[in-house]
Amino acid sequence: MTRKVTINRLPTGVPGLDEIIGGGLPEFSFNLIAGPPGCGKTTLAHQIMFALATPKRPALFLTVLGEPSIKMLRYQQQFDFFDSDKINHSVHFVNLSEEALTGDLAVVLARIAAEVKKHDPALVFVDSFRSVVLAGTAGASGATGSNPGNELQLFMQQLAMLMTSWHATTFLIGEYFTETDANPVFTVADGLIWLRQSVQRNSMVRKLEILKMRGQSTLAGLHSFRIGREGVQVFAPAGAGKQLEPPVEATGERVQTGIGRLDEMLGGGLPRGYSMLIAGPSGSGKSILASSFLAEGVRCGETGVLVAFEQRPSPTRNRPMDELIKTGKVGLVDTEGDDISIDEVLYWLMKEVRRLKAKRVVIDSLSGFELKLAPTFRDDFRESMLRMVTTLSREGVTVLMTSELEDRYSDLRFSPYGTAFLTDAIVVQRYIELDSRLRRVMAVVKVRASMHSNELREYSIAADGIHVGDMLTEQEGLLGGRPTRRNEPEAGEAGPAGKGGRARQTQGT
Repeated sequence: MTRKVTINRLPTGVPGLDEIIGGGLPEFSFNLIAGPPGCGKTTLAHQIMFALATPKRPALFLTVLGEPSIKMLRYQQQFDFFDSDKINHSVHFVNLSEEALTGDLAVVLARIAAEVKKHDPALVFVDSFRSVVLAGTAGASGATGSNPGNELQLFMQQLAMLMTSWHATTFLIGEYFTETDANPVFTVADGLIWLRQSVQRNSMVRKLEILKMRGQSTLAGLHSFRIGREGVQVFAPAGAGKQLEPPVEATGERVQTGIGRLDEMLGGGLPRGYSMLIAGPSGSGKSILASSFLAEGVRCGETGVLVAFEQRPSPTRNRPMDELIKTGKVGLVDTEGDDISIDEVLYWLMKEVRRLKAKRVVIDSLSGFELKLAPTFRDDFRESMLRMVTTLSREGVTVLMTSELEDRYSDLRFSPYGTAFLTDAIVVQRYIELDSRLRRVMAVVKVRASMHSNELREYSIAADGIHVGDMLTEQEGLLGGRPTRRNEPEAGEAGPAGKGGRARQTQGT
């Protein structure tokens, strides 16, 4: 019986990439990092190299550039992953530009073989391999009776055999614009990592796709990434590469919002692990309610996380929440950057949830969230929100989201994005005109699988937060924005419920 070979996987040192490629790079594999100019190919290659290179596992970086390697290194030194102590010890740079200019792939291969024999590397990088291919093709096309395609295919096969015999993990970096072209490089490669960048209006987004990785399962699709001071950061979907934990079972426990009469309307509070949407027009107190929800959690010994897309708490704008953030009782997800993706927000959100062992999350607001997204991600907003809510639910986190609504009065909407169905509970806030004053009312629209009030109650906003009052029982047509006084009941008819009466209950769907 043939013994099964175990392939060792090498950690790339690129956050998020190992989860996407199936746990790490297969050792001794032959890989291609491809994409258009400026998409981050060389940066990704250097980041992998400096993460893996050691004195016992040296790296050889072969450059095929008309400019000296020192110029390339000058720019790569700006990244945190760059380690100057490894240069000429664990990492060796060699320039192949003279051999490439001959146009003879045999000469290039001979030089590569000589350098591999000299340094005995475990990691080999060729940048830009596209330059080698173009030079070799130009040389072959000028030779009588030669076929550039056959020359390139032979060169690729010989290079792959050479690296395999030396037990080296190899990376070819090349500028390719489309993966649909027939190319012997794509055929011979064990792994094919394709980088893309797209510009839409004033937005530029980078994405990564694993087109091929022999011997292991990869995560399909396009994955957004950023290039920052730390290098490349790939935003893998939450839970990628890990065995999903079973969903946290419902306990029947209720969490309090910090607004007593709203908790009564919810049927005793919001069931733990539920998601709730607070929908209302500008100035209706959505953010104040959200802050109360997090503050109540802290009072009960529960940490929380705030994802603020509109107003970041500050000493002048929301001092109590600012203090909770500074003391570490509430985590804040930074959304200052533009052209973000849902996976990016979810990555940082889940990192904060797990760091703080948070039980509550506030997303304020979905309207600001959509505006922060790069245009290319807005078409998938609903699907992405479903993924986010599902991920948080599996963690047993109770979520509160706010949504901006234009108060048209002629119709009753709960979300402009069609996301209301994603949430387990909905609280709607409206403005009404009464006695020449603008007043506020709220109602609980649904609490899934739970009894809740069907009353429409007036509320006010004071310095210490939201105060929910009574029903306006003498008025009708409140949702139309301009209520009218009800007619007095005739003799024998039951009058309306008295103010402050017990909330009527309705069963949530």
